[in-house]
Amino acid sequence: MGEENSERKSSYTKDTIISEELSEEDVALVDILFMHVLQDGYNIPPQYHYVKDSFSQLIRSCLKLHSIHPGKLSCILSVKPAILNAYRTMHGGAIGAVAERVSIACARTVVGKDKELFLGELRMSYLSAAPCNAEVVIDGSIIRSGRNITVVAVDFRLKDSRKLVYTSNATFYHMPVASL
Repeated sequence: MGEENSERKSSYTKDTIISEELSEEDVALVDILFMHVLQDGYNIPPQYHYVKDSFSQLIRSCLKLHSIHPGKLSCILSVKPAILNAYRTMHGGAIGAVAERVSIACARTVVGKDKELFLGELRMSYLSAAPCNAEVVIDGSIIRSGRNITVVAVDFRLKDSRKLVYTSNATFYHMPVASL
């Protein structure tokens, strides 16, 4: 059993900052959510097989988790040719897919696993463009989280200039997990 854990793939790097305020279970859940998008060959438990979307393959090699704290997380995204549009800037669909995944992961740092999250709204603002080979810092934070609703803000900034290029707000409704 110890060998399996030592060989387990993770979305974290040696530079990932993990808050001591988060339980190991919360950190593992966020890791699994990121692994669903980021890694090939990872055996995800069946209860986390929510969606197999076409953007997973494209985003998998571009997004790295930088830090995680209760209600906040930060990632670095490398804008690679696979996620570009005809203007050689980051494709809007890829931006939306990243915003959704980061929002879910951020919400999961404060919403217990006894609640299922339903994405009720995802609003995007495309303020500028992220060119090919740019690095984008993505910061997700909880705006509000209550008994039945969680709202997450996600900012995308160019790493070099800190210029804000995209913003996103996601509203999640909490639903009890159905027992079988």
